[in-house]
This record gives sequence, structure tokens and C-alpha cells, in this order.
Amino acid sequence: MVGKRLLVGCLAIVFVSIILSSSAFAQTRQYHLNQEWMKIWIRDDGSIDLFYNISMTLESGLDINHVFVGQPNGDFTVNETEDQYGHSLSWADASSGSDYKVQVNLATPLSAGQTVWFTLLTNVADMIYEDNDTNVGMLFIPTWWSEATVLDLRVSIVVPKGVNSTSIGTSELYWDNLLVEPDGSYAVFWQRQNLAPNQQYKFGVTFPKGYTEFVKKQNDWDIFVQQYLSAVVIIGVVAVIIVVLIVSARRRAYLSPTISMETLGIRRGFTAVEASYLLDMKPAKIVTEILYSLLQKRAVWVESTKPSIKLKIMEPFENKTGTRETPLRYYEIDFLKALKEDGTLDEEKLAKTVMFLRDTVEEKLRGYQRRDTIDYYAKVVDKAWQQVEQAGTADLASKAYDEQLLWLFLDPNVQTRTQTVFQDRVFEPSPLWLWYWYGYQQYNPHPTYTPSVGIPTQAAKPPAIPGAEFANNIATAVEKTSNNIVLNLEKFANAIVPMPAGKASNQPAHHDADCVCACATCACACACVSCACACAGGGVGLKKGGLKP
Repeated sequence: MVGKRLLVGCLAIVFVSIILSSSAFAQTRQYHLNQEWMKIWIRDDGSIDLFYNISMTLESGLDINHVFVGQPNGDFTVNETEDQYGHSLSWADASSGSDYKVQVNLATPLSAGQTVWFTLLTNVADMIYEDNDTNVGMLFIPTWWSEATVLDLRVSIVVPKGVNSTSIGTSELYWDNLLVEPDGSYAVFWQRQNLAPNQQYKFGVTFPKGYTEFVKKQNDWDIFVQQYLSAVVIIGVVAVIIVVLIVSARRRAYLSPTISMETLGIRRGFTAVEASYLLDMKPAKIVTEILYSLLQKRAVWVESTKPSIKLKIMEPFENKTGTRETPLRYYEIDFLKALKEDGTLDEEKLAKTVMFLRDTVEEKLRGYQRRDTIDYYAKVVDKAWQQVEQAGTADLASKAYDEQLLWLFLDPNVQTRTQTVFQDRVFEPSPLWLWYWYGYQQYNPHPTYTPSVGIPTQAAKPPAIPGAEFANNIATAVEKTSNNIVLNLEKFANAIVPMPAGKASNQPAHHDADCVCACATCACACACVSCACACAGGGVGLKKGGLKP
């Protein structure tokens, strides 16, 4: 009898456990950050103004009612917070012990399939620490997410006015830009993309003393020596060696950007799609560049072209963020998000894709010579052609054409030059080149080959194409794609807001800055160089109350 009761009890426990597990599984939340942008202004009192712009999309699971935004220490003051509709959001200090954070309450719950962004401006005291005898500095660690990817990470740190550009040190050898703020002060800018869950970056600046107050290194060593003189005699030697090594390593970590004045001439590092804006391509052709970029990555397939292009997203890219092997860039992600359920493109969303690309390029270009940069990328296009022209065989020339495709399309004479390169030889396409077969199948009057939309493993070798026919086919495909990119081309063009004169991008809510600054649910800004970095974690609120860190 006792055995039967025990068995029934065990079964009941197992049943309850299954129910609870199923309930927890059903409530699992999936979300990602579209952007994690942040900007810091270092003030002369040693505090910082910390500006967040948080954008997240809830893919599935329970609604989000509030977001916890981490702060680097407990001495912070909230200035303002609002969402994309201009609603002033309520907030609360949700700090607990050494876990410092602000709870930002959303105006309406965020449901699955929806996206929200909001800004938060705080002031945090005692953020600048002594680095060495001559310098002070600050280290900033953007938040990392254990369950979400970050598609676009940007950090901009504005040093006090008067600090010379050649005296600024950074914790990262490769920064993306050294910007000049409207008041003449300098800002060091970084951008990273497609961060995996828990991936972390450290961004820091150091500059000469005298421009801001700072917290001296806390040194109780003398008191300790007085109390424990006998032990210090032995330990002191070891400690001195360790301190020397740490200081030496720290000084090596902060590299004075003396080469920044060189890079302020030409802005390198743009992709072909970004360079298409610099080289003054029309918006519809910029979008065509993005489409061909996605075709190269086998992320989409063109199912039809009339009356407008209809696309199908390939299975590995259905999450619209790319794969670990083939990550998507920000403009490719925006392009995919502009797709409607029927595979056509939303004109207004597509226009926003072009505007965001434009603003991003302008932001990266600030502080550099525009004319020199344009000339540089014109030469890049010419070098791409040289690689095709200098290929010894038709097979190598065809392969080089594929590899340099996006750069070649920036040449306004692409048809003529293609015909010249292949006039005495044929073009040998690969069955893997979706960009080519898209144009061939859609615009060739008499196609003779049908490619596999999937990744063919043993596909038959496609027929070689005479150079003149190939050149005409390419020109026709690009031109018709530009004209058929959307159903209402006029609506698309009218949705693109002209760039305001003298402004490189959207203005943030503070200090008249040029960079749209943002960040995510936890921005770990650490009081820097000489101190330990402690970050307050962020999180989102469950619909029924609890926390999900």
C-alpha cells in the first residue's frame, strides 16, 4: 500500500514538473537588438553624459513591459527618456546593491513581431580616473547579451574641448573615425556589427590631465607598510614587479592616434554598396547594388520581375540576420525587412534603407576629405577592372568578374567595358552565381539554362556565353532591375528625405551632436583605465511581472 502511494506521488511530481516545464518553454522569449548605439560626453567635473538609443525586436514570447538599463555606478541622475513617438516614458531606480540600473517603462507593451526604440540620457559622476602621471581616461564596455545578437554596435566618446587630436589615446588600435564636434572638440568613433551573444568589446580613451577633474588612484599601500613593515619587505619586491608590469601593459594598450591625421585624408573601409552612395549613384541603383549583394550571398532569389521585383528569402536567411558563416550587413538586413509577405518591396521601408545607408556613410566620412575619398574609390573601381582584364583565361576572367562584381557595377560604363574585356573570349558562368542567373533567366529573351535555386552539389556545367551577349545581358538586367525595384517608383523617390545642408546624420537629444547615439538595455561604462570595470546588467520585464536578465 505504501509502495502504491509512493508511486502515485512520484507520478504526480513528474506530471507537475512536465506542466511547469511546458509552461516555461511556452513563455521563452526570443528577441534581438537592431542597434546598440551609445555616446558619451566627458564633462569637466569628471562626470559623463551617457546617451542611449535602444532598438529591439521581440520575435516571440511574452510581451515586454519595461527594460532595465544598466549604469556604471550608483551616482547617476536620469535626465530624460522617450520613445520613437515622442512619448515621455516613466522610469524608476531599480538598483540593488552593486547592481545599478534604471527601469524604463514602455508606453505600450512590446508584442511578438514588433520593434521599439527609446532614448535615455543620464549623467554619471566620478567616471574619469587617473591613468598615469600625465594622463587620465575612461574605459567603456558596451553591454553584452546572453540571449540576443546585436546587429549594429556604435560607440562615440567625446573628449573635453581643447584636447588635441594627437594627444588622444585609445584602447583599440583600429578606430573607425575621429570626428570633430560642432563645438570643436574631438570624438573617437567605433562601429562593430553582428555581435554574437555574450560577445564583448572594450572602448577607452585617455588624454592629458588638466581638462577635467578625476578620481586619483586609491593607494593605501603606505598605511599597509607601516602596519606590516616586516611582511612588506618581502612582499614589496614582488608587488613592485607586478605593478610595473601592469602599468607597462596599460600604457601599451593606449595607443596615441598620431596616425589619425593621416587617415583624416581618405576614409577607407567602405563596402562597394556604401561607396555607391559616395559615387553619386541614384537611389534605385543603390538598392540594386544591395540586391546583387544579397544574390551573391545566396540570401535571396528573384522569382519574378513584373510588374515589380518579387523576392524569395533563402531558408538559411529567413531570420533576416544572416548566418555565422555569412553575416549580413546593416543595409542588407534593412533591405530584407522591407520585404512584404508577398515578396514585393515596401517603398517607404526601402527608402528608409537608403536614407540609413546615406546617413551612416556621412557619419563615417566626417573629418575626412570627401573629394579625396571619392577619388580613392573611383580608383578602387578601376583596380577591380584591372583584375578582370589581366586574367589570363576566360575562366579566370569570369571568376574575377564575379569576385569584383559590386565594384564593377559602380562604373557608369560597365556595359562597354564588359564587352571590351570579353570581346575575344566567352564568359563562363558558375551554377552558384545567383546574381548572374537571375538576370539571365529574367531578361534573356531565349534562356537555354535553368539554374538550381538551392545550392547545387553536382550541377551540370552551364553553357559559355559570348562576350557581347553577356555584356548586353548584364546591362539589361541592371537597368531593368533599377526600374522595377518597386511598383511605385515615384512613391519610393518621394519617401527619401534630402540630406539637410551641413548635417551628416540625425541629431541626438543632447549637445547638438552629429552622431545618432544609442545603446541597449545595459551600457557598461566603466570608470576607466586604472580601475576595475564593474557592469550593471540589463534585462526586460515579463508581462506578468518578473525579470528576465
